Amino acid sequence: MAAAKIKKGDSVVVLSGKDKGRTGTVQKVMPKDGKVIVEGMNIAARHRKPSQENPQGGIDRFEAPMHLCKVAVADPKDGKPTRVRFEEKDGKKVRVAVKSGETIDG
Repeated sequence: MAAAKIKKGDSVVVLSGKDKGRTGTVQKVMPKDGKVIVEGMNIAARHRKPSQENPQGGIDRFEAPMHLCKVAVADPKDGKPTRVRFEEKDGKKVRVAVKSGETIDG
């Protein structure tokens, strides 16, 4: 399996869709599906009928998964979207922002 370029907790920029240009934090990554859930982005609404558990019914709003190609890691230097490459520093494999050369993970 390939190394993950986007991980849980990363700050990402949405590249396309209704939330284009907005920045959020990754809550969950689903590598098998190639999807990611970003906090506060891609909000979907599900209309629920009143039921035994939820007698009121109403509209449930939740963050829907979005495809990995629609998000890019935010550059630690300026917050703009950037690609990620891997380098070896002190014998450890670390993620590095292509544009600025800043290390993404500690």
